[in-house]
Amino acid sequence: MRREINGWHSPSLNKHMEIVTYGHFGFSLLLLPTAAADYLEYERFLLIDALQPMIEAGKVKVFSINSINSESWLNRNMHPRHKSIRHSQFNDYVYNEVVPFIKNSTSPDTPIVVSGASLGALHSANLFFKRPDLINGVIAMSGVYDLQSYTDGYYDEDVYFNSPIAYLPNLGDHGQLEQMRRSAIHIMTGSGAYESPEASKNLSGILNAKSIPHNLEIWGPDMRHDWPTWRAMLPYVIETKF
Repeated sequence: MRREINGWHSPSLNKHMEIVTYGHFGFSLLLLPTAAADYLEYERFLLIDALQPMIEAGKVKVFSINSINSESWLNRNMHPRHKSIRHSQFNDYVYNEVVPFIKNSTSPDTPIVVSGASLGALHSANLFFKRPDLINGVIAMSGVYDLQSYTDGYYDEDVYFNSPIAYLPNLGDHGQLEQMRRSAIHIMTGSGAYESPEASKNLSGILNAKSIPHNLEIWGPDMRHDWPTWRAMLPYVIETKF
């Protein structure tokens, strides 16, 4: 399996950011880390190994990036407004730097699907719902889709506009909604320890109210908020739904 590491100084974040690529061909899968982890997290926890047959078959080409959560919502020594600003800068990094990198590494018409688990699921869903013109789908695993879960009570415009559970009900842009309706949306959760299936149900209910087709799957109580669950979920979705 081809594995290649690249990086550059990000103008959006004013720091060096790495990205790792696995594979040669297929639709593009962009992975976001779970919490304060780095771009190799999915490799360390063997999820890349679980995807290897599909990567080697040319079904999917995987890209994985760093998080900056330790510089935003997970940094308890940072003023909440600065956390909010940093989060928005991360969005800019993905839209203005990572997406063009992926396009240049594949072809302009290759679909990009974003995915993540836990906090990475929130970021993945948010990145997709805000810009379905750039990102063609999402696989969100074990997420809670309200950023206030991580803000310790702080709320501002950026928190609102980065919480899908908040802004999606009020979204009325016909073009944006139509792009979502043509996209691949998969919301996955377990029902085991530390999972929040109600959060996925709530997001699904909002999408239903907006007539946005999607796939909601709630797995059993044996599926806890942990890597064995995500190592089962992501290969299953890619193998059976794409």
